[in-house]
Amino acid sequence: MKTRRLRLTTSGLPTDPALLEAAGILRRGGLVAFPTETVYGLGANALNPEAIEKIFAAKQRPHWDPVIVHIANVVAARALTLTWPDSAARLAEAFWPGPLTMLLPRSQRVPALCTAGRDKVGLRMPAHPVALALIAAAGVPVAAPSANRFGHTSPTTAAHVLADLDGRIDAILDAGSCDVGVESTVLDPTTDPPIIYRPGGISPEQIRRILGNVTVAERKISDEAPPESLESPGLGIRHYAPRARLILVESEAELHLTISREAPGHRVGVLLPSDWAAPSENVSVFIWGTWSQPESLARDLYQQLRALDDLGVDVIVCPLPPPAGIGLAVRDRLRKAAR
Repeated sequence: MKTRRLRLTTSGLPTDPALLEAAGILRRGGLVAFPTETVYGLGANALNPEAIEKIFAAKQRPHWDPVIVHIANVVAARALTLTWPDSAARLAEAFWPGPLTMLLPRSQRVPALCTAGRDKVGLRMPAHPVALALIAAAGVPVAAPSANRFGHTSPTTAAHVLADLDGRIDAILDAGSCDVGVESTVLDPTTDPPIIYRPGGISPEQIRRILGNVTVAERKISDEAPPESLESPGLGIRHYAPRARLILVESEAELHLTISREAPGHRVGVLLPSDWAAPSENVSVFIWGTWSQPESLARDLYQQLRALDDLGVDVIVCPLPPPAGIGLAVRDRLRKAAR
């Protein structure tokens, strides 16, 4: 299979030839990678089990890991659920379009492949004009996990997608880089209290302002004994991981001690906040945004990890931001990548 790189050629999204071609591929049961505000997703017709199966094959993704279904409006979301609770309505009004996935009871229209056999489907309305226009043009809901090999660092550019999936998918709709940089928050608003299974672009603090008490799930899953199915994407064994060994530190002082320990015997890469002191050792340093602005750390995380991998470093040293706001999501991704 030859993967086509489709680039938008006009400012009128609904009629852009590249977008219409990508929509046609989705309707015919093919796979299209496309940008969202979080990361690039690998899309298939969410109502077509054969098309969804192609996602798992292309990504080498185990079937116990569910996929999120993307929709273009609330009407489409409600058509895929058995119930639409008041909590979902309030969350949709506050955060859709945006990086929030809600787990809701699925209707029989949603294939069990999407949900790893569970009775709830993850629904999201992305806040990216190209993603919304593509879903609308396709005329079907779009199942879409991140557009990378399973467990690898997520893609935030078309080039990242091609590095993992070139020749394994039909096309990629190239619309530049993603703004948020980490995946959506996955929340079940039907439990008491509501549960965040995956921190992401919408923080627990933001959700609490709408729903009140919210719990963040802490689930440990053994690499040696994978689960039969997961409540949410991103809960399983090692995820988001670079090829290099990833070492996490909690402070600027620990970062420099770790570099001094690792540099003599390894090619070391460092994700360094712009307001931290540069190391004196001969290591590859990538400036990683500003420590006091975790949004910048989230936006550049996957891009920097992939860039250091491309340099061929053996070890990447990276600080963990405080677990507040989107910093909680960055910590989550880094801890899973370092397992």
